[in-house]
Amino acid sequence: MTIMTPAPLEQENDEMLVPHQELATADADTAQPMEVVAQTEAASTAESQPSEDPQTSRFTWTIASFTRLNGKKHYSDVFAVGGYKWRVLIFPKGNNVEHLSMYLDVADSVNLPYGWSRSAQFSLSVVNQIDQKYTTRKDTQHQFSARESDWGFTSFMPLSELYDPSRGYLVNDTIVVEAEVAARKMVDYWTYDSKKETGYVGLKNQGATCYMNSLLQTLYHIPYFRKAVYHMPTTENDMPSGSIPLALQTLFYKLQYSDNSVATKELTKSFGWDTYDSFMQHDVQELNRVLCEKLEDKMKGTVVEGTIEQLFEGHHINYIECINVDYKSNRKESFYDLQLDVKGCRDVYASFDKYVEVERLEGDNKYHAENHGLQDAKKGVLFLDFPPVLQLQLKRFEYDYMRDTMVKINDRYEFPLQLDLDRDDGKYLAPDADRSIRNLYTLHSVLVHSGGVHGGHYYAFIRPTLADQWYKFDDERVTKEDTKKAFEEQYGGEEELPQINPGFNNTPFKFTKYSNAYMLVYIRESDKEKIMCNVDEKDIAEHLRIRLKKEQEEKEHKKKEKAEAHLYTIIKIARDEDLKEQTGKDIYFDLVDHEKVRSFRIQKQLPFSTFKEEVAKEYGIPVQFQRFWLWAKRQNHTYRPNRPLNPHEETQSVGQLREISNKAQNAELKLFLEVEFGLDLQPLPPPEKSKEDILLFFKLYNPEKEVLCFVGRFFVKALGKPSDILRKLTEMAGFTPDEEIELYEEIKFEPNVMCEHIDKKLTFRASQLEDGDIVCFQKSPKADSGTQVRYPDVPLFLEYVHNRQVVHFRSLEKPKDDEFCLELSKLHTYDDVVERVAHQLGLDDPAKIRLTSHNCYSQQPKPQPIRYQGVEHLLDMLVHYNQTSDILYYEVLDIPLPELQFLKTLKVAFHHATKEEVVIHSIRLPKNSTIADVIIDLKTKVDLSSPTAELRVLEVFYHKIYKIFPLHEKIENINDQYWTLRAEEVTPLL
Repeated sequence: MTIMTPAPLEQENDEMLVPHQELATADADTAQPMEVVAQTEAASTAESQPSEDPQTSRFTWTIASFTRLNGKKHYSDVFAVGGYKWRVLIFPKGNNVEHLSMYLDVADSVNLPYGWSRSAQFSLSVVNQIDQKYTTRKDTQHQFSARESDWGFTSFMPLSELYDPSRGYLVNDTIVVEAEVAARKMVDYWTYDSKKETGYVGLKNQGATCYMNSLLQTLYHIPYFRKAVYHMPTTENDMPSGSIPLALQTLFYKLQYSDNSVATKELTKSFGWDTYDSFMQHDVQELNRVLCEKLEDKMKGTVVEGTIEQLFEGHHINYIECINVDYKSNRKESFYDLQLDVKGCRDVYASFDKYVEVERLEGDNKYHAENHGLQDAKKGVLFLDFPPVLQLQLKRFEYDYMRDTMVKINDRYEFPLQLDLDRDDGKYLAPDADRSIRNLYTLHSVLVHSGGVHGGHYYAFIRPTLADQWYKFDDERVTKEDTKKAFEEQYGGEEELPQINPGFNNTPFKFTKYSNAYMLVYIRESDKEKIMCNVDEKDIAEHLRIRLKKEQEEKEHKKKEKAEAHLYTIIKIARDEDLKEQTGKDIYFDLVDHEKVRSFRIQKQLPFSTFKEEVAKEYGIPVQFQRFWLWAKRQNHTYRPNRPLNPHEETQSVGQLREISNKAQNAELKLFLEVEFGLDLQPLPPPEKSKEDILLFFKLYNPEKEVLCFVGRFFVKALGKPSDILRKLTEMAGFTPDEEIELYEEIKFEPNVMCEHIDKKLTFRASQLEDGDIVCFQKSPKADSGTQVRYPDVPLFLEYVHNRQVVHFRSLEKPKDDEFCLELSKLHTYDDVVERVAHQLGLDDPAKIRLTSHNCYSQQPKPQPIRYQGVEHLLDMLVHYNQTSDILYYEVLDIPLPELQFLKTLKVAFHHATKEEVVIHSIRLPKNSTIADVIIDLKTKVDLSSPTAELRVLEVFYHKIYKIFPLHEKIENINDQYWTLRAEEVTPLL
């Protein structure tokens, strides 16, 4: 997966690697290539241009009269590298910045075929003509395409430096630009079939999974692990999204037997990491641990109990040994992976040497030994045993104190195909370690990160059988790779490309390699046969095989339907029964939800009469008694039966009829089936319909029960009046003959309800009623009835229904579980909502309720709660972009929210000087408070070793201290979500 953020890539310092169009103004007059008037004004040479066109080359562009260049941007001559045409693009006065802007551009991009792509590693330089060691050079790599046909550096170098003659870049009004390009071989992946080419399939890039795909492929290709996952007990009633074992079994089964790349969404949902933020807040090591811990827990009490420990668990001893007294402290710890330093280490062995390096505790850093006081001591780590599968996390990211930011370590770091941890007489092993086990390991997989600290791409090189053939697993794509590519090229550091001909600049052509290994997996030789076991269908539970084969069949069926969709039309038929069934239950407005009516899939070329025969079979209504009406969407966005099909239309094909109804490609044909019944409930021929006949649909409202239902339809005369049909309506409603009735027309409901009273003295035509209109009626409200009703008439009831919203409230501490539901109005204010929640919870003070909205995409609470009176209405709390949720999360605070909003809450882990226990304290202070205030507050809550003990607060990331907070630092901008805040006693100086 590729992720990019707006922050500049760390390795490029402060300039942004961007295609120039993002910053350039769209001025066609200045977008022209540089004019080369004479060879003395601007000269360009491409070194090493033999006829076969090299894969790497250096191009030199000498630009004379530089300060007199007109136009915003200029292109060099075209040069060829790797079969492709390139040119350099510069903005002499900057691309809307106070820097020279310079890019590498695909010269013939407008003439290339659709979908073209090419990859290159390149550097751009402005040569220092006084002393070449001061030449300004920047390098990067990019995959060029129609969307990004140029790439480079908007802030290449400050204009003040470039135009200063004393700096040596501009000499005799001439500058020298160099481009060094290495073209990379591209594979046509439009037609590439991973399964066919390699026997393996990839995992889909689903946008939020970062490093997960490469880790899952690595775990899958440890057969013993895969077999154990298959043998975990699951049932046919489990759902993958709610069961980690079943989700992983499903994923592994599809990786083993599918022909196409596999989705991971069910797995990420099963362990709660289904958002982009979840992956950004953790790293691959934490994902690995979370996954293995959950599997370990689920394996307890099963035939595969202990598998995770057997595969991945090793042990080491942390020891402290006093030099001058007889005192030694040992603590045994287990590990599932090891974090190895990259910076300052040339290879894995150097990292292990550093891991077991002895540290001397002396001077101000003496060890406090029990009964002996402060003593000089030696501190270190030695290994008791290594696991069969050794996972090494390489520390490619670290905190840069000088720059106050995380940076990536791209240093060269070597790792062997065979790793011998018994070297030098087992110097990594503790004295009491079992030395009968041979700790010789073979490299199984290399997990790679390409890019900088703010974004990048993750993939893995794996040897599934430990044979010589390596495979690259890059999301959906799997390719065969040679050992050099999978192995040596992932060391990092710099790559020096060969010079073909020396020219103006003889500097070696080097690139910093931003693709490098960040995790290695080794398998112990003595356990290889056990770990690399055979896994086949008999290892997979029968219910899983049945479920997944059925799922595959359904997928194939849908695929076939989709492929044949252009041959068929979907016809949806609404009947009186559907209107009665849905009105007042599923819907209140309009007449029917077409998603819930019977649909027929009919070949387009068949005559409509054939379809009518299908309907006759389905409903028992003879063809001659059927009349079909077309639906129409009106300007006010309502959907009503518009007119019956005429005899000519009924002779046409289904496809032709669909086009009459809806011009949209592959649109459905929606029809209303009109059937008339006699007193004996037998169907009758449909009545003749003239222009004076209007088909109306009737809904009945009961204010006491707050019920609205569909009661029927019939034709009225356009010049008739409502008074003509009152008797019929009283019969349909079951009212007494003398009951007074009020009538309303339901006109529309979006964005607001429109329901108008019908004047019984006017004709239907005068009231502008037409075919398909809806008339709602009820008993006339009586002022002295004595019955209290909330919504006495149809308009008030429909307004209530339109704004009614049932909200599911969940405790923020249990975000997956509904705790209670409340029926509210979308027009309720913030105060209305918290008042009703407080009442539900039995709280006296609604201000102590804090609400958080629901993220419809992640299906989790939003990171930030709703501010006190921060929204006007309930609807504002529920809308997330273009989606509306029905979930809110609540918290009960110990102080009113208006007060809390002026406070900052920090979680601080207090580490006692002598006790091992770590206690998390919540410190709540005004936002303008300082670290000194935090310490004062913390002292009242913790047990200090002495009344005069002083505290300090530290910022910790992955168990490393990155910052000691000064006492004056404000707490408002401190982030305790990403970093861990640690408080500890300060050891006094002796």
